[in-house]
Amino acid sequence: MRFLADLMSQVRNESEKISEGGGPKAIESQHAKGRLTARERIELLVDPKTFFELGIYAAHGMYEEWGGAPAAGVITGLARVHTRMVMIIANDATVKAGAFFPMTSKKVIRAQNIAIENRIPTIYLVDSAGVFLPLQEDVFPDTDDFGRVFRNNAVMSALGIPQTAAIMGMCVAGGGYLPVMCDHVLMTDGSGLFLAGPALVQAAIGQKVSAEDLGGAAMHAGISGTVDFREPDDPACLARIRSIVEKWGYRRQSPWDRKKPVEPALAAEEIYGIYDSSPARPYDMKEILARVLDGSQFDEYKPEYGKTLICGYGRIGGFAVGIVANQKLHAHQTDHEGHKRIEFGGVIYTESAEKAARFIMDCNQNLIPLIFFHDVNGFMVGRDAEWSGIIKAGAKMVNAVSNSVVPKITVIVGGSFGAGHYAMCGKAFDPRFVFAWPTARYAVMGGDSAAGTLVEIKVKQLERGGTKLGEEEKKELYESTKRTYDEQTDPRYGAARLWIDKIIDPIETRDAITQALEAAALNPDVPEFKVGVLQT
Repeated sequence: MRFLADLMSQVRNESEKISEGGGPKAIESQHAKGRLTARERIELLVDPKTFFELGIYAAHGMYEEWGGAPAAGVITGLARVHTRMVMIIANDATVKAGAFFPMTSKKVIRAQNIAIENRIPTIYLVDSAGVFLPLQEDVFPDTDDFGRVFRNNAVMSALGIPQTAAIMGMCVAGGGYLPVMCDHVLMTDGSGLFLAGPALVQAAIGQKVSAEDLGGAAMHAGISGTVDFREPDDPACLARIRSIVEKWGYRRQSPWDRKKPVEPALAAEEIYGIYDSSPARPYDMKEILARVLDGSQFDEYKPEYGKTLICGYGRIGGFAVGIVANQKLHAHQTDHEGHKRIEFGGVIYTESAEKAARFIMDCNQNLIPLIFFHDVNGFMVGRDAEWSGIIKAGAKMVNAVSNSVVPKITVIVGGSFGAGHYAMCGKAFDPRFVFAWPTARYAVMGGDSAAGTLVEIKVKQLERGGTKLGEEEKKELYESTKRTYDEQTDPRYGAARLWIDKIIDPIETRDAITQALEAAALNPDVPEFKVGVLQT
């Protein structure tokens, strides 16, 4: 219990530090310009205590040679404005003047992709110097780089997703397209919107012109006609956005069933005492689910078959959901020849994969969103597993997950390793959201196994070159390799690279999933469910 609480405390402390952006001096500089910081703007814009931040760990531990880029220099998350859910994307000008690092582009694109999948109206608070030039080759050209942001603006508009942009500082070069491709464009006095700033204009064509004449708010409101609303300052601009949003109409709702939420019968705080990361002390995943589900009610599907995967129906935040969760308790199973065996918790066997594939298809057939709880070591290996058709069963489960048309939400509780990560709807399989507990571990295999394998390969390479290592040297190499591998399996490493949308407190799991389901409910379109060819 203490271990989990300490981990969560560490995450909170780091998040608070990241929230300071460029630090006190940069904040002071922003205020000296008569501008609010990105977080102050968000606080004024959204309904009180509704901001659900995503991607705060983006770029964590990266770009240290450039002084770092806390939260990748942009703040994203879900919020409510006059009770309507919106996606917020706000440049943080205290971090390198809001310049776009490679991870900045990826974070904005991830927020846009969430908005596209769930049809979430999006509000951009623009205050950016454009591309961070020293790293331009990693920001500029690819499908997950800067240009994709503007492509997404156009796609979102075509899908009927409302987009509002407020220029509240600098908006230069290619970045100038973002606000102009939105439905509403607002601009504060003292801000600038131009494809090339005064210095570049003079260098390129010899013309001397002031920033205000070139691309100030007065010019764009009265001469170019680019701006819809010219506002004197940040508070007035944010009040105008709220006024516009308050008048939006309501769109067709999704088909996901929702009733009035009922709190779990068991306290969420007890999760701290239930979860255990030690293989020597397997825990019961059903006890975790009982502290997340409405009324702690769960209709378990095939409870006596494929016991290392728990499948079943329940409600979270009033929404009907299908649960697919790894069971960490060991189980007794009888095979087709009547032989009994012990199945290890957290391992996917043929029977559990078959059960999960069928259950996932049932949820799609009946329009029930899917929630995946990961604590998986991978698929079972060995002669008996291969003879039982483990590859066929795993492929069937992967197929069902891949072709699901209902919303999928992933929560990584503990380990998420190898092909088990894929089958349980890992990031590559289009979950609408990926949440992780601070205990999550994310890799091809566990640290001990990986370090052992890598050291063995290294030792053989050295021996072929005529170098023989002693036991102490082998141990030192093992520890060094394991340390590096463990750092890379830490959820903060994954969150820094946007493999994870948010590291959550285990006791807030239910609230996070409810937020995600409320976002998913904004998209009423459900494609036809097809799985193609299945191995039988």
